[in-house]
Amino acid sequence: MAKQIQAIRGMNDCLPDQTPAWQMLESVIRNTVASYGYSEIRMPVVESTDLFKRSIGEVTDIVEKEMYTFDDRNGDSLTLRPEGTASCVRAANQNGLLYNQEQRLWYMGPMFRHERPQKGRYRQFHQFGVEAFGLATADIDAEIIQLSARLWKQLGLAEHVRLEINSLGSNQARAVYRDALVAFLEANIEHLDEDSKRRMHTNPLRVLDTKNESLKVILQDAPRLSEYLDQESQEQFKLLCQLLDSAGIAYQINESLVRGLDYYNRTVFEWVTDSLGAQGTVCAGGRYDGLVEQLGGKATPGVGFALGMERLVLLLEHFELLENLPKPVDVYVIYSGEGTQTAAFALAEQIRDNLLSLRVMVHCGGGNFKKLFKKADRSGAKVALVIAEDELSKQQVTIKYLREEQAQQSIEMSSVSEYLETLFSK
Repeated sequence: MAKQIQAIRGMNDCLPDQTPAWQMLESVIRNTVASYGYSEIRMPVVESTDLFKRSIGEVTDIVEKEMYTFDDRNGDSLTLRPEGTASCVRAANQNGLLYNQEQRLWYMGPMFRHERPQKGRYRQFHQFGVEAFGLATADIDAEIIQLSARLWKQLGLAEHVRLEINSLGSNQARAVYRDALVAFLEANIEHLDEDSKRRMHTNPLRVLDTKNESLKVILQDAPRLSEYLDQESQEQFKLLCQLLDSAGIAYQINESLVRGLDYYNRTVFEWVTDSLGAQGTVCAGGRYDGLVEQLGGKATPGVGFALGMERLVLLLEHFELLENLPKPVDVYVIYSGEGTQTAAFALAEQIRDNLLSLRVMVHCGGGNFKKLFKKADRSGAKVALVIAEDELSKQQVTIKYLREEQAQQSIEMSSVSEYLETLFSK
């Protein structure tokens, strides 16, 4: 026997009993972004490696350790996209959607990072992201956060996540703060772990986001970013807080929140939960006003967020919010006897024509009635429609209820669609 081929580690199948949860999540996402007037954009999963080196930053874990990068047959370096923002900026800029325009876009799809697989974090994972371009004011920051808050409400997760926000200030203010932070870190170098020492001169703000508890104590005495904010960033952050207050969105200001990618400035935010262990961030984003120009476009402000869909599914499972998902079949059609197969298939097509929302499955493969009813029950259908020779001769169908104690009944074949429409509208 040939050796069985397995899926690549960290790249998982989504099986039929799991897809209803994903379909529900995707549906809620689509409805939520539509309610804000955002338009969908779809980007390729393979991009030029330079796109991510220039946007994410070469001295980041993603670029240094996690990207799936390879040379194609032409010798060009290509990368499976590790995140969506850079791809979205590239696509919007390349197709003339940005200069002197406002765009509110969203996307959903697979991303790839070669990291240690664990629950809720995989090498192929799925992200939903929102990006808004051409607006430099705090109101769009507030709208982006409000959209994410509405998503939690629609999913039943609003009570299980909390919002943390911060301002990184302008690029110029960050540069001044960066110098002060580096000086502090150099004065405390004996307390730094190896990862922080490596980042101290390349990406020092990331040291503030350390998970090292002893280092966190040292960093309590570090210069505070809020003390270095420029006047415009202070005013913008104050307005953002006012808009969130007026919308009734609770938040915590976390001055250690810096985000892991180089392109952020001013507003940054995360939605976090205590229900997924150490991997507590479920949604993160912020403003990146210099990224479009950094990637070859004309200066255009931008702000957005992305969330990991696997983690959302875990949260929904944890809080038992996936218990009442619709079954894949509503009506199961059973037949037995001469001429009944043709009638059963014709009836099923008639129902599909008349009731587009109903999911109708016709039994295939033969078998006795006992076997047929077992299959009907396992399908999850609410009712079975039974056509035997006796029913066919009378042009009738027997309705058998599979999920409730109710006597079966026979109705005219011509009335089946009307009957089902009433039954499923209850």
